[in-house]
Amino acid sequence: MAKNKNAISPTRAEDYPQWYQQVVRAADLAENSDVRGCMVIKPWGYAIWELMQADLDRRFKETGHKNAYFPLFIPKSYLEKEAEHVEGFAKECAVVTHHRLEDDGEGGLKPAGELEEPLVVRPTSETIIGASFAKWVESYRDLPLLINQWANVVRWELRTRLFLRTAEFLWQEGHTAHATEAEAIEETQKMHGVYADFAESVMAMPVVKGAKPEHERFPGALDTLSIESMMQDKKALQAGTSHFLGQNFAKAQDISFVGQDEKQHHAWTTSWGVSTRLVGGLIMTHSDDDGLVLPPKLAPAHVVIMPITFKADDPDAVIAYCEKLATDLKATTYDGQPVRVELDARDLRGGEKTWGWVKKGVPIRLEIGPRDMNDDSVFMARRDQSPKDKQGVKRADFLANVADTLQDIQDTLLERAKTFRKENSRVINAKDKFENYFKGDKGGFALAHWNGDVEIAKKIQQDHAVTIRCIPQDGAIDDLLGGPNEPGKCIFTGEPSERRVVWAKSY
Repeated sequence: MAKNKNAISPTRAEDYPQWYQQVVRAADLAENSDVRGCMVIKPWGYAIWELMQADLDRRFKETGHKNAYFPLFIPKSYLEKEAEHVEGFAKECAVVTHHRLEDDGEGGLKPAGELEEPLVVRPTSETIIGASFAKWVESYRDLPLLINQWANVVRWELRTRLFLRTAEFLWQEGHTAHATEAEAIEETQKMHGVYADFAESVMAMPVVKGAKPEHERFPGALDTLSIESMMQDKKALQAGTSHFLGQNFAKAQDISFVGQDEKQHHAWTTSWGVSTRLVGGLIMTHSDDDGLVLPPKLAPAHVVIMPITFKADDPDAVIAYCEKLATDLKATTYDGQPVRVELDARDLRGGEKTWGWVKKGVPIRLEIGPRDMNDDSVFMARRDQSPKDKQGVKRADFLANVADTLQDIQDTLLERAKTFRKENSRVINAKDKFENYFKGDKGGFALAHWNGDVEIAKKIQQDHAVTIRCIPQDGAIDDLLGGPNEPGKCIFTGEPSERRVVWAKSY
């Protein structure tokens, strides 16, 4: 029996990490920069990020947040004010020590003009934003202060992978200050929910919502909430985090206010963020051995129209027909926006053109030749189906149903990802079965009881490269368990456990 040919080699089953790199390359999303550890995000990849930005930015503003921008450089002394925070990021910091270059006398340049105080290139902005908050907040009437910024950050990674882990990456970081602990906790939970809803309703990427165990929290936070998703190699990806910072940063930076009781109080703060890592998560959740697969809500083009003119008596007529179709499509809407259309009239062979768009993940492909034009129809293929599955559709019917078709693709991808996650999640009640589940490259999500002992969690990570992804919120894994998350006994000690937690290998 002949082996099926795929557009991407190696396949997911043959070499998942290399498959991922080839999908990124084939879809023309990004490439490695000449600067070690950094990436160039190309137009198709950046368009996906822009669509993510637009949807998230709308959600942030609907929840009362305003955008601002803060310096890229952070004085070293700012980081030193919060000891746990600086310890958590110290090994990843890039530091600027000089402010100019001079001729070294040998045809090169040397640093000169040493700074009075070294500046750290932003790894995260709690400290520099806190310095501004300390100036802005004087009274309880100034609160809550709800700020977001879209920015780049630098964390000096030694082992990088495009979108998933690079020395410089793009993200948003929300920072808020509140008068009471309860308000700050509510904010942390609210933004956690915003991320989870975005992941599922826009990315079609199912997530588990929960809290990080104490040893996995953001440096300086009292609580960290995360959303965790399963990739197609069954590893977990932390796709977003929301942190309750308590008063740690407020005390370190004197973010204080006069309350209604006319006494001085320190504010309660939060921070939360997602990054271009989401693009990597999108790739690994949906893509197949023919390339990128995009949920329509994040597709730079919903529909690509490819005129087939090589046998046409009147090629211009076919192209004119396609141009009119593109205009009519742009006048229709999907998800509250005009349908995004690419008209590909390049002088390329049909197969080359078709496979190029398959690899770029466009949800709907249309091939239109003289016969289709004469029948007033289109030849349609969906990216969530086999490239061989194509059907003729009357032009009027296609236009009338295009929004429904796109939503069906969106829904199909979400359900497919949910099914995959469920098939690769296991309820485990014994230590030996847990260890066997993760032996070698095996495993997925293990739902097992744990007594809360941090040393046990660290030992499991050391021995098996498996971590607690989150302590699920109520209801977060009921569908995986087939029922509620009941109390039980820790599989490692036999001691009481309040609920099962999610264990997995991860990125």
